[in-house]
Amino acid sequence: MKIVIKGFIETSLVDWEGMIVSTLYVPCCNFRGPFCHNSGLILNPEQYKTIPIDRIINYLIKHKGWIDGICLTGGEPCLYEDVIDFIKRIREIGMKIKLDTNGTFPGVLRKTIEMQIVDFVAMDVKAPLEEEAYSNSIGVKGKNLLEKVKESINIIMSSNINYEFRTTVVPSLHKKEDVCKIAQYIKGAKKYALQNFVPQDTLDPDFMKIKPYDKSEMDEIYRLVVPYVKECQVRGI
Repeated sequence: MKIVIKGFIETSLVDWEGMIVSTLYVPCCNFRGPFCHNSGLILNPEQYKTIPIDRIINYLIKHKGWIDGICLTGGEPCLYEDVIDFIKRIREIGMKIKLDTNGTFPGVLRKTIEMQIVDFVAMDVKAPLEEEAYSNSIGVKGKNLLEKVKESINIIMSSNINYEFRTTVVPSLHKKEDVCKIAQYIKGAKKYALQNFVPQDTLDPDFMKIKPYDKSEMDEIYRLVVPYVKECQVRGI
């Protein structure tokens, strides 16, 4: 499967902290997380126009003095067999690369790190690293997927790359102690971002009825988590 781009935000100040980037969205994912907010990209990608790669390349070249790099997100970018070639092509024009991933393609992740073609990895950790909890959060079953997630965590934490782990905190799926379990598993991580759930355009419509945690509850989760990681951020409050 060759990479396609279905979304292109030319200028973003929020997708990579401290950087001005263009954000590229690929369709398709091997997860079916019920709270996923990019459900259209996952279930009905044909509704979006495919953006020509050359148009993106030309934009990046033209705005090289303004744009620092790209955020490659989705969907799951590592699904695509030519993702490394695509990243190399972007890098050749002098752009930095942030890769968003769900961690189920550790082989691809290891290659990008070893080849030094990615500058920052943001990896989602969807739930405590237990089979039932993880299956509930990703909408598919498979012990093999969980083992790949664990492998990716180890690859990232044993590398010199800049990174963050992040969890979207959903009240119906994540109790406070569940988030604490994740933090304990990634103990010593450079950065852990807690993203407050937003009940909008979710893959499972029932999740749009769920009330997110309020600020005081997210602050409490933060206090439970912060002893285990070097830096913790709460987003979406």
